[in-house]
Amino acid sequence: MLENDFTYPSGDTAWRVFLNRRLIKNIIGEGERKYKNMLDSSVKEFTEMLASKTSIPGGGGASAMVGAIGIALGDMVGEFTVGKKKYADVEQNMYELMKRAQELRVELLNCIEKDALAFEPLAKAYAIPKDDPNRDEIMENCLKNAARVPAEMMKLTADAIELLGEFAAKGSKIVISDAATGVVMCKAAMQGAAVNVKINTKSMKDVEYANTLNGIVDDLLDKYVPMADEIYESIMSTYNRE
Repeated sequence: MLENDFTYPSGDTAWRVFLNRRLIKNIIGEGERKYKNMLDSSVKEFTEMLASKTSIPGGGGASAMVGAIGIALGDMVGEFTVGKKKYADVEQNMYELMKRAQELRVELLNCIEKDALAFEPLAKAYAIPKDDPNRDEIMENCLKNAARVPAEMMKLTADAIELLGEFAAKGSKIVISDAATGVVMCKAAMQGAAVNVKINTKSMKDVEYANTLNGIVDDLLDKYVPMADEIYESIMSTYNRE
């Protein structure tokens, strides 16, 4: 669906080159232990973590969770569609849509932990003394990595919005209201991810990189927010009484 048209920094996290060994050990070791079970927390526990006086999880993790719930609703539409004689002509296509929806849900859920792990080095970097000669370089690479995950979320939610449009068009009419709910959730997830990209690009000294990433963010918003609104309104209009 949406092509990856931007090359992000090395997946081996460039900031590792600049951070000293002890800081790397503290950030990565503690972070992996702390966040690896985040996805296993209950809804109550996760929302309590969001409500607490901590920055992780924050808006990025919340956006990923909302997007995952949104596309899960699309998958549910598929489940209520397959096996029905009325929709036999779209059944194979529906299975394909459901498979992709399941993949997106898992990828978005994984972004919760990825976002936390990307943010923690940045939080640590802010504590580096301003007279440290490596501070600017460390900060720049941490900012780029912190922006990378919400940018990925935006592309995933773009795919999710397109999928939800197909679920709405082809799925069982008795549950298309769930596709409407799902698409506005994915729109919100995309918008939440966008602001989490831009809070990082605003502080980058690499203006060209920041502008390129901001351009991708704006293009995604310009295309997919109206698309989500159109899908939602088309479903809502079916419930208007004469």
